[in-house]
Amino acid sequence: MTSMKPNTQSSEKSTSSKQSIKKSDSLSQLSCIFSYPSPLLCTATITIPAAVINALYHEAALSQQKHAQTRGFNRGHMPIEYVKQHYRAHLVEHLQELLFKYCVINSLYREIRTNKIVVAGEPRVLDISLQPDKDALFVFELSLFPEVPIYEWKHFPFKAPKRKRYKDLDKQVELFMQEEKDSFESVKDHTVKPGDWVNFDITLLNHSGEPIADFLTQNFWVKIGKEEAEGPLRELFLKKKNGTFFQTQMKHLQDYFSNQLDSNYTFGIEIKDTAESSYFCIEQFKKHFRVKTNKAMHQKLIEVFSYRNDISQRRATVEESLKLILSKHPFSVPQHLLLREQKVVLNNIRHIPDYNVYRAQKDFQFRVRQLAERQAKEAIFMDQFAYHENISVSHAEIKSYFNFLKRSRTKEFIYFRLPSFKIQEQHMLMPTEEIKRICLREKALNHMIYHLTKR
Repeated sequence: MTSMKPNTQSSEKSTSSKQSIKKSDSLSQLSCIFSYPSPLLCTATITIPAAVINALYHEAALSQQKHAQTRGFNRGHMPIEYVKQHYRAHLVEHLQELLFKYCVINSLYREIRTNKIVVAGEPRVLDISLQPDKDALFVFELSLFPEVPIYEWKHFPFKAPKRKRYKDLDKQVELFMQEEKDSFESVKDHTVKPGDWVNFDITLLNHSGEPIADFLTQNFWVKIGKEEAEGPLRELFLKKKNGTFFQTQMKHLQDYFSNQLDSNYTFGIEIKDTAESSYFCIEQFKKHFRVKTNKAMHQKLIEVFSYRNDISQRRATVEESLKLILSKHPFSVPQHLLLREQKVVLNNIRHIPDYNVYRAQKDFQFRVRQLAERQAKEAIFMDQFAYHENISVSHAEIKSYFNFLKRSRTKEFIYFRLPSFKIQEQHMLMPTEEIKRICLREKALNHMIYHLTKR
């Protein structure tokens, strides 16, 4: 991610959601091809057609034309063909970053999941080739993990940790449910508010207000920060409703997708859905865990209220089930993946208040390595397990994931956490396909626990 420039200007035009964007005549489509140079290595090549590159190159040149100034031409009056030639290197770098963040990452994660590829670690960029009049190629290298045979896991003996029998816990759950019910019934205004998660389509438009290509409509989520210092993205969505369509040239969005040069693209945004933070949705909770009765729902909520040795019943159930399933399916993690995972662990724990205390302990490095190995194994196995069980992720399940993040207690129901989507402490766009990658692991984990504990 690149750092953000301060928002200095923005423009926005709201319209009814019924006023749809005029469809582009271009039939060009983005494509992704996987090749396998070795059993443990895969390359993914995402191709964007030359016709789309030329159209984008033209739009980028028009943006640059407004700011460009050189001898013999007044600002804004440099011939467009001169801009395309004189600023070619800058325009190419800009489009590489723009397309990478705008549509390539979403497409790559979607194709990995569709093709059921188990990737050890994160995809790595091998090469980006982009020039006018040519197809653009984004080439990634994926480390593959050998297939781990999955046995008749539903018959493994598993004894779930028990709740504590304090009656006070039942009262806490009843109070929680009543408070959330009251919060839900008190909501009269369903416009976007601070704390909400907003799901939206964003479309890159040309200077005539038309989409450049169909695949340049991409889906993202964003959390609306509660602090005014969160910046312009917060103001862009506040008080709007689901279904609202508007156009914007907000500088903050321009810089998010690329800060290689000043641009003034027009983005068409349609709000598709909102995960409201003012209440915890009980109905989503029941569907998520296949709970049908109030008694069963009560028992499920107890899991995040009952603690033993500072660990919730839910967390203990997750850890014990994963420990069981991994002990029955032993495998080793490659050294290169383990080293990368250790860096992730260290980066995360640096923000813990007692970090310096932990670091001073003799076995600190051993524990970091141990945690990194466990996390790497869990991610690899749950990806393969999800494919093995033919598990898929829907929009409703992403919304359910965000539902759990609304309250500190219910966050305990989430085991696989999203990476940080903050830049300089401000919430940024979250590519939907990257969120689905995490939600798929979470759904696979719940699927596993459901069957292990239902006897």
